[in-house]
Amino acid sequence: MTAPHLQLVVLDWAGTAVDFGSVAPIVALEHVFAAHGIPVPRRQLRLSMGLAKKDHIREILALPSVAEQWEAKFGQAPAERDVETLYAAFTPRMVDEITPSATLIPGVAEFAATVRARGIQLGATTGYTRPMMERLQQTASAQGYTPDLSLCPDDVPGGRPNPWMCFKIAIELKITSLSAAVKIGDTPSDIAEGLNAGMWTIGVTSTGNGVGLTQAEFEALSLAEQEEATNKAEAELFEAGAHYVIDSAANALPILDEIEAALAAGNRP
Repeated sequence: MTAPHLQLVVLDWAGTAVDFGSVAPIVALEHVFAAHGIPVPRRQLRLSMGLAKKDHIREILALPSVAEQWEAKFGQAPAERDVETLYAAFTPRMVDEITPSATLIPGVAEFAATVRARGIQLGATTGYTRPMMERLQQTASAQGYTPDLSLCPDDVPGGRPNPWMCFKIAIELKITSLSAAVKIGDTPSDIAEGLNAGMWTIGVTSTGNGVGLTQAEFEALSLAEQEEATNKAEAELFEAGAHYVIDSAANALPILDEIEAALAAGNRP
């Protein structure tokens, strides 16, 4: 029988739990492509955010404007060997970017503590590699945030939108029903991951990739500008299939209450 109460909440990392605006991956990608003489606008770098990083690089190279630049500069269309070259340069750069950017999003540590106090386990998934993840976990732990289990694409056959990280978390934490689990993230690939796993999904706007601003940059906007930016991110996440969309994961507790009520009423994702 499906469990009537929530058992698991799975948070994304960058843009959801840490790194307001999900800036670190963009800075690293921007640097690596620029070092190869290929400037890529940040809005294009953000299009595939949330995927495993090698997949992300692959998707950027497949963009027509990037592929055209690459062929003009190197005399041939980008190939898989170019993905490997860029990825090899990206990995150490990304590791360097993690510590200065891994500040917890305000309220996330308190949210995690409340979730645990309710007897709900806390997982995390990411598009980062294991070395990136280990650096990130160390920095987050020092700030009071440590999920019960955090997985990256290296730990399973592949990353988002596949549900395998969520499946493995459920197995390792002995979750008996994925309809009693919630995925929270700031990208369409986060939402796809949760939906493919059969979980409830909550999208995040203000702190995430869809808005793509640091906390200081976001707070410098007028209220009208903030609303315009978050409305655009909200529409993207709902289009991806999110059950709910909020401004920050720190404010997800009322949504968890709604999901608890839906489960008690016999509803499922």
